[in-house]
Amino acid sequence: MQITNTLATPPVAPLLARLFAEADAQSPQALFGHVPHAEVTRLMRSKTDYRDLYARLKDLALPVARDTGALLYMLARTGRARTIVEFGTSFGISTIHLAAALRDNGGGRLITSEFEPEKVERARANLAAAGLADLVEIRTGDALHTLAAGLPAAIDLVLLDGAKALYPEILALLEAHLRPGAAIVADNADHSPAYLARVRDPANGYLSMPFGTDVELSVRVA
Repeated sequence: MQITNTLATPPVAPLLARLFAEADAQSPQALFGHVPHAEVTRLMRSKTDYRDLYARLKDLALPVARDTGALLYMLARTGRARTIVEFGTSFGISTIHLAAALRDNGGGRLITSEFEPEKVERARANLAAAGLADLVEIRTGDALHTLAAGLPAAIDLVLLDGAKALYPEILALLEAHLRPGAAIVADNADHSPAYLARVRDPANGYLSMPFGTDVELSVRVA
């Protein structure tokens, strides 16, 4: 029996290779090289300055790592995900991984939210080029509002990759919709100590552990 893997075939495979190569050529350090490390950390963890921070980063892809993208695809495939929510679309690299899994699972719905309108347009174009746009609903605006309503009754998989300080608040919006066994992947979660404290406390209904150097992988168990 041949297993379908949309990630490994055109048009997705060459598109992702190009998008990752373009992202590799970008330099966030060019924006923050003159800013003290403590100030960068403060901005990443701020619940009030994230709008300004991400406006400054609007021309950068800021993608998940390649192995994180592969992890997202594998989790969605093995969990037979049909409903996925993503916080932080950016240029759509992670979105393509997730939507490819939905395609190979036979279909589904991916809701993703992005604050920057220019990034939304880039993501739409990339999803169209990947042939996956029909599976994805992009909501433009602050996810505290865009993900506050209109969610599926049961969510199979979540990716958190927007403003790190908002991870606890976004999880709270989604929590009642998470099915038992739902996976939550939080990129750069070390910038959100409050989020890590929440998912690592078994009393809150999660099993959680770090994956690689900058990802927290959690499973909803209650």
